[in-house]
Amino acid sequence: MAPKAKVNPKPSPAPPPPDAQSAPIEDLFSALHRHTQNFEYERAAKVADQVLAIAPGDEDALRCKVVALIKSDAIDKALSAIQGSRHLPIDLRFYEAYCLYRQNKLHEALEAIDGQERNSMILQLESQIFYRLGKMDACMESYEKIQRFKIDSLDIKTNIIAALVAAGRSPEVQGTMDALKVKASSNFELAYNYACSLIETKKYADAGQQLLSARRIGQEMLMEEDYADDEIENELAPIAVQLAYVHQLQGQTQEAIEVYMAIINRNLSDASSLAVATNNLIALRGTKDVSDSLRRLDRLIEKGAGAKQFQIANGLDVKLSTRQKESLYSNRLLLLLQANRMDQARELISALPEMFPDSVTPVLLQAALLVREKKVAKAEEILLLYADRFPDKSKPVFLARAQIAAAAGHFQISVDSLSKITDIQNMPATVVTLVSLQERMGDSGGANAVLNSAIEWWKNAMTEENKLDLIMQEAASYKLNHGREEEAFQLYEKLVKSRGNIEALLGLVMTAAHTNLEKAELYEKQLRPLSGLKQMNAENLEKTPGAKHVEGTHTMRVEVSEDVKKAKTKKRKRKPRYPKGFDPANPGPPPDPERWLPKRERSSYRPKRKDKRSQVRGSQGSVVREKHETATTATSVSSDIGPSTKSNQGISSSSKSGSQKATTHEQPKASSKSKKKSRK
Repeated sequence: MAPKAKVNPKPSPAPPPPDAQSAPIEDLFSALHRHTQNFEYERAAKVADQVLAIAPGDEDALRCKVVALIKSDAIDKALSAIQGSRHLPIDLRFYEAYCLYRQNKLHEALEAIDGQERNSMILQLESQIFYRLGKMDACMESYEKIQRFKIDSLDIKTNIIAALVAAGRSPEVQGTMDALKVKASSNFELAYNYACSLIETKKYADAGQQLLSARRIGQEMLMEEDYADDEIENELAPIAVQLAYVHQLQGQTQEAIEVYMAIINRNLSDASSLAVATNNLIALRGTKDVSDSLRRLDRLIEKGAGAKQFQIANGLDVKLSTRQKESLYSNRLLLLLQANRMDQARELISALPEMFPDSVTPVLLQAALLVREKKVAKAEEILLLYADRFPDKSKPVFLARAQIAAAAGHFQISVDSLSKITDIQNMPATVVTLVSLQERMGDSGGANAVLNSAIEWWKNAMTEENKLDLIMQEAASYKLNHGREEEAFQLYEKLVKSRGNIEALLGLVMTAAHTNLEKAELYEKQLRPLSGLKQMNAENLEKTPGAKHVEGTHTMRVEVSEDVKKAKTKKRKRKPRYPKGFDPANPGPPPDPERWLPKRERSSYRPKRKDKRSQVRGSQGSVVREKHETATTATSVSSDIGPSTKSNQGISSSSKSGSQKATTHEQPKASSKSKKKSRK
């Protein structure tokens, strides 16, 4: 949010100017007021300088100059004016913080407003700084404080919704909009942010419709404000990118690629939308056409100056969120691994921890690089160290460590990593994975302990979707297959008594057949009889020797009713199709039956006789002598023409390709984009 210019000047604390100079100052202040009303900020800054030349240290003139410079995007000049007036008793820290925010010096901007009174303007600036830093929890705290001032601003409400989406609190968006008494149709930015919340909650069809509505609202609003067609297209470019992203999430790959390519080929002036479209297109391609994807990303990422090794090109460091920039760098690193450019990958991975200190992505990418270099033990070590250092971020780290260890055959390390993730330890997928890993190690007792622990946890779990029956069913099946019939029988019996599940009843009968035949017969009576088996005597069936295997193929005779036979015998007669001009009454001579055979295989074929007249008669040496004379003549003729050279001399006939097959399993990630309205 940009600060507003002061319209009515206040009396300056400086001593009043002489009477001869009072009239010119009043005229200058009138001109200053006129320029600010007409949005002529460059002229306003010049008039403010004239006032300051007459009355140095005038607070109103200094504030008007700073605001006018900010409004005219002369941020460096505004910051210089603020720093040059530090000796004056004028508090310009808010304007200084805003200039630092515009220069993307976010931490310095936070330091500038530290200790100031938390009024609505300070809180709005603070919330935008936190948003750009990616600290969404702190951003939402600032917006909650702003709401206490009861400011009825549609821009602030739009930013609140954007912050909720970016903070991962999309389910709260609808309730917040109701509390703020605002609808998605209020403006196209709010409609866009609401669509982003629908995407986060996986309501893709509704999100697509909302994005179409946002585009329609935006076109109407911008046309009313007399925007040109190209300006409207640039303003609505984020909506087009997000529509393509919805196609991508719905599996409509071709539609998404076409939209992304159309946006990229139009070369819009909205650089942030172009960057997101390029990133998502690369993620959609995956490992296909790696060289072209790297060329596209190299246009967005360039070497930095000074301590900054890399930076986003075209001033996108300010326009893209931290999450989007992280996605760009991550995709470039994954593509470098696919292209086997290990030196460039090491250079990039060394810079990522400093660029994204609060993110877990750099350590995951570092582990991927080590796995590609076949340093699995080192990758497992750095992941464990990071998880111990940052326990609140350990879940994705332990998951990656478990996957790497399992793929390398380090099953015990994989089990230990999964066991440390307490919130998913008893989920069905985790239980199945742990049991499988324990079996790979030959530890059936450990697998049995995992199943028993999961059953006890789900017995006490207070959740809407209880998975106790599923866990007990799988545990009973495992115990039955591993010689624990008594334990399996108890689990199946509990399932039958509590749920009456037919699958559990079948398992119970099978288990009881090994342990207690009386109970097996008792529970067998609860099974429904199969149709067609009432007339079959089980005792007589057991006395029969059984079916005999006979070599060869035999067909079994099946009784077929007469109606079915008649229906099969009836065939539809079709009229024969004759060539054009053919008369079936006068067909003429029959065609040659050997017309499809090669000529040599036909009965009418006669080989041609050899012409013996050209044969040379005489001694054997005469023929050789004639050939030698002919060759000598040809050589003398060619020597008169001139020397010949070999054009391909020294060129190798084959070459080996330097590319290798990619072995990493990481895929590039797509980036979603939520719109936060920023007022300059």
